[in-house]
Amino acid sequence: MNLSARLEVAGIRLPEAPKPVASFTPCRVDGDLAFVSGQIAQGVRGRVGADVDTAEAIEAARQCGINVLAQLQAGLGSLDRVAALLKLTVFVNSVPEFEEPHVVANGASDLLIEILGEPGRHARSAVCVASLPLGAPVEVEAIVRVRPEGEAG
Repeated sequence: MNLSARLEVAGIRLPEAPKPVASFTPCRVDGDLAFVSGQIAQGVRGRVGADVDTAEAIEAARQCGINVLAQLQAGLGSLDRVAALLKLTVFVNSVPEFEEPHVVANGASDLLIEILGEPGRHARSAVCVASLPLGAPVEVEAIVRVRPEGEAG
């Protein structure tokens, strides 16, 4: 099943790739690697464990994963160029006592594995931080191996 079909089955319509809010490129391709800058979810703000509960943070991480796919679509021209998701880094804006950034990160990881299949299995870091841009509860960045243009997956 191609990636467009997997998105449809999952009921996901990729949004327009979010525009950067600072001086950076949202998706940088160098050779066979794509680096997706940190993606945040729209509409949810606050610290996990204070303003945002774990379930809301997991959903925010899922939306971050969708935004990663949107940036890849925009940066590569087609998600079919994704050969493998190599590494995710998930930052969780939380209270100091929060000890489950790995659980929050599953929101992004599970979504990306569901859509990308086996090539979506990845290495990952999930860390708590004191704050994130725009008060976001979660930010996700990715490193992806890509196929050359025109090469089938």
